[in-house]
Amino acid sequence: MEQTSQALTDFTTRYCALWQQQCGHLPASDALYGVASPCIAQTLEDEVYWQPQPFTLAKNLDAVERAIDLRIQPAVEAFYTTQFAGDMSAQLDGRELSLVQVWSEEDFVRVQENLIGHLVMKRRLKHSPTLFIATTESELEVISVCNLSGEVIVEQLGKQKREVLAGSLAEFLALIQPVR
Repeated sequence: MEQTSQALTDFTTRYCALWQQQCGHLPASDALYGVASPCIAQTLEDEVYWQPQPFTLAKNLDAVERAIDLRIQPAVEAFYTTQFAGDMSAQLDGRELSLVQVWSEEDFVRVQENLIGHLVMKRRLKHSPTLFIATTESELEVISVCNLSGEVIVEQLGKQKREVLAGSLAEFLALIQPVR
């Protein structure tokens, strides 16, 4: 868990530094305008500037584990419980992606519900369990962690097709490059 938390913190630092370097301010989001969060540093006319904040809830995904009766990879628990932050854009080998982050305590409930829904779908399709960590430009593809192996994969929703991107979540977070 510690490796994943540190890798996420390192990526977030690189992401925020890129915004400072290119724009002269913290990361900005118009999609998160008007949505309460401890991350909001400044509210402008139609966007917010945000910065990551320490996660203040229990550092686990027990609700997901209980709902689906499955032990979740510790790396995924660390990923979702290290910080509150806005989603962050990145790329890996030319592939655009957006890391899913928890924006607030209320958002953590929504994220867990979405993870449960994803795992229920995987179970119904008789696919091995995965937990999404990022979206892609395609609505039919997500970047997930295989709950059996811990590998980070690109998977097509509803299909068995998958491509391994990294051997672990910490490795994946070290490989991706922030983009604005």
